[in-house]
Amino acid sequence: MSGLLRATGLAVALGDRSVLHGVDLAAGPGEMVGLLGPNGAGKTTLLRTLAGLLAPQAGSVTLDGTPLARIPPAELARRLAYLASGDECRWPLAVEALVALGRLPHRTPWSRLSDRDLAAIEAAMRFAGVRDLAGRPVTQLSGGERARVLLARALAGDPELLLADEPVAGLDPGHQLDVMALLARRAADGGTLVVALHDLTQAARYCTRLVLLSAGRVMADGPPQAVLTPENLRAAYGIEAAIGTLDGHLTIVADRRTGGTG
Repeated sequence: MSGLLRATGLAVALGDRSVLHGVDLAAGPGEMVGLLGPNGAGKTTLLRTLAGLLAPQAGSVTLDGTPLARIPPAELARRLAYLASGDECRWPLAVEALVALGRLPHRTPWSRLSDRDLAAIEAAMRFAGVRDLAGRPVTQLSGGERARVLLARALAGDPELLLADEPVAGLDPGHQLDVMALLARRAADGGTLVVALHDLTQAARYCTRLVLLSAGRVMADGPPQAVLTPENLRAAYGIEAAIGTLDGHLTIVADRRTGGTG
């Protein structure tokens, strides 16, 4: 599976406000890169730029060495999936019908679902653990069920690259673990993932690498233990934190505010 994503020197402005400044980031097959940083650090803007939804003022984004702007939109839609924060379905579509929307980039207008489409939809639902919900209206699902269905929709297109913006926001701890485990499994199967997160402990446990943003710049990039240091947490979030280990994984508990930038 290909899917090497690389951003170099990204600068992005929203209106007259500069949001990203000289950001470099790379992610390849088998990696789940956690994108961290306080509110307003530029995580969503960076994800949208990586997805080709925002054009940078400077710098470039490439997929397997080809600039996103040179990849035909239909091809890019097949190779890349973007799961937006708070993504919902307000219509009472059946779960299977919603997941099937993930196959649209692979189909011609008004075409029937092919055997390949049906197999991909089935595989995505089984992967996300929602096969037993296939006939249920999405509007009747719990938050955890809906999050897994939306993930199945994104994966039904079998994208090389998955960008997810706070995919566990608003979920209870158990459902957060379910979704994070599915994302990590996708990376283990050879996918390339960049995931914006707020939970530092989950990021340390499930991500292969972390990128910490602060004020639109990359403060740290590396393995969890190198990124989630007291100094970095103090500078990026303005917090003192208790850092320990549980079953070999880092645990981070915010203790108190400091005089840092936050």
